[in-house]
Amino acid sequence: MADSQFFTQSSLEKFRAELNDMKTNGRKRISAAIAEAREKGDLKENAEYDAAKHAQGLLEAEIAKLESIIANARIIDESLLDTSKALILSTVRLRNTKTGAEMKYRLVSPKEADMRAGRISVESPVGKGLLGKSVGEIAVVEVPAGKVEFEVLEITYD
Repeated sequence: MADSQFFTQSSLEKFRAELNDMKTNGRKRISAAIAEAREKGDLKENAEYDAAKHAQGLLEAEIAKLESIIANARIIDESLLDTSKALILSTVRLRNTKTGAEMKYRLVSPKEADMRAGRISVESPVGKGLLGKSVGEIAVVEVPAGKVEFEVLEITYD
């Protein structure tokens, strides 16, 4: 059985829409590509056919993965979250105690993580280190370069 992941209702709806698009439009595109490649003759030496079949396999694997995520998803009622601690869906402003650099991250499920957008997974080293911390606490995080200490400056839910 796959592990449960926590999502907001809006995030889960985005995944459902993505899955629906893959099942309808994605499958139609792949089917059309396979049909077009078939028309070109001998399938044993048809690179276009092989590529289309490979793309079909990748699409079906992605569909299965999304179906599993949706089937095991748990909805978070944001109104019930403890806003005094860093939890999933919280935005945490922190400072590296050694360098003084400040950063801001939103803690999200692994599927929603996007470092460029400031969303880190609660399963990442920094995410794990921040979970349960309150403003003023120090999170000690083990990273490849060694241990890094972050002071929690602010926790918000937006």
